[in-house]
Amino acid sequence: MTADSPANDATGRKVRVRFAPSPTGPLHIGGVRTALYNYLFAKKHGGDFLLRIEDTDQARYVPGAEEYIMQSLEWCGLIPDEGPKQGGPFGPYRQSERKELYQRQVQSLIDQGWAYYAFDTIEELESMRQVGDGHAKYDGSTRMSMRNSLVLSKDQTEQLISDGVPYVVRIKVPEQRQINFVDRIRGQVSFDSKELDDKVILKADGLPTYHLANVVDDHQMKITHVIRGEEWLSSTAHHVLLYEAFGWLDTMPEFSHLPLILKPTGKGKLSKRDGQKFGFPVFPLAWIDDNPEESFEGFKSVGFHPAALVNFLAFLGWNPGTEQEVFNLEQLIAAFTLDNIGKSGARFDYDKALWYNTQYIATMSPDELLEAVKPFLLQEGLDPEDPKLQAVCLLMQDRIKTFAEFPESSRYFFTGVKAYDVSLVRKKWNESTKNLMQDLVHHLQEVEQFEAEVVREVASEIINRRGVKFGDILPLLRVALSGEARGADIFSIMEILTKQETLERLSGAMLSFTQIVEMPE
Repeated sequence: MTADSPANDATGRKVRVRFAPSPTGPLHIGGVRTALYNYLFAKKHGGDFLLRIEDTDQARYVPGAEEYIMQSLEWCGLIPDEGPKQGGPFGPYRQSERKELYQRQVQSLIDQGWAYYAFDTIEELESMRQVGDGHAKYDGSTRMSMRNSLVLSKDQTEQLISDGVPYVVRIKVPEQRQINFVDRIRGQVSFDSKELDDKVILKADGLPTYHLANVVDDHQMKITHVIRGEEWLSSTAHHVLLYEAFGWLDTMPEFSHLPLILKPTGKGKLSKRDGQKFGFPVFPLAWIDDNPEESFEGFKSVGFHPAALVNFLAFLGWNPGTEQEVFNLEQLIAAFTLDNIGKSGARFDYDKALWYNTQYIATMSPDELLEAVKPFLLQEGLDPEDPKLQAVCLLMQDRIKTFAEFPESSRYFFTGVKAYDVSLVRKKWNESTKNLMQDLVHHLQEVEQFEAEVVREVASEIINRRGVKFGDILPLLRVALSGEARGADIFSIMEILTKQETLERLSGAMLSFTQIVEMPE
């Protein structure tokens, strides 16, 4: 099957993919991208997208992380067809609830000679690793010198288990073998078995490691394609061996290992600390921890449209092969192919993410934008029910990069002007501009239809008649009404403020401007 084929996998099965995060902390955007690519592939081929929580590492389990993962996917619009919330025919969808299934499968591997019990202590393992150059691993060259069921008799092994001596179960990697598989992104991949260690597949606490659990679950849940980060590429040889050991090679999923998301410098994998270092989010939602150093902003909390984040992440490693850059989710589904995913790492460019966000903000209706900025207005103590808010949204729509910028950029509409741009006032305010502004205020008092174009026409006539440059007076008008020299169209600002508020601000500003220029610098 090629990436463009519209139906099932090579064996004729319905396409089924899974996103399988571990609840060990907030979901990094690299994980969101993995979920996105799985979702797009499933929907492109009329398949199913599963969420499976891989929570067998109880030592690293973080309360709240599972709910955070599900909320993040929901915010991004990546709703699973099956999962802990949705249920489904192949549950449970938390690995911690599937313990008995794994133990049965492990026993079958032991019975067939593909796995063995290992009773080695921490000290014994450390001593083994010091052999030779100090980098020895638990494999065919060392296993027979260790304390395991390959060395011990059956009676000794059973006695140790009966006595409650802690043990793990390891896969017995065959010697002198080439393990080959095809990666849909990287092509033919081959590993020599001498490079592989006898990985633990069942821990001392009775729970499986990732290697066993993901293979068993992918088989039981009829997963046809595994799309995951390239950090798992080196582990896939062990997974292929497990498929062989279980007799499941004929239904083994196709593998696709995604390129890394790199730091903005292009050097090294993007980490959660990079967000703090460079001042941008690397998580979809904010994560609040008792330790402030472990609390992080998210794309939602800094004011991103979820569709903009999805669009941005889609292009971190994938390209449609056209000039088009802005895609909604349905368009991404139609265009997505695994063939257009690159092998090289993708550099994280936050400026590009902001560009995507401006594209989506620009297409929102005033009502949609109003609802999006309301939480940020409330955070700043501003009233989101102000009757002029919708008009302000329309005016500021193409001037903000994030929803979080809206309160600060439009604050003067709701609170008045708290301070003026002193440097501009000193530069522009003189007798000529003062007389002109007084004349303008006088004529604006006579305007009955106080709309932007009417006011613009009145002001233009006065300015032209006096032979003054627009650049000498318009910045002063803007500072008088907003406090800043740059911003939205000055006459639109006047219309939103209304005639009374505009005249009051201009009159008050003229007194303040005179005081400013008379004060010693």
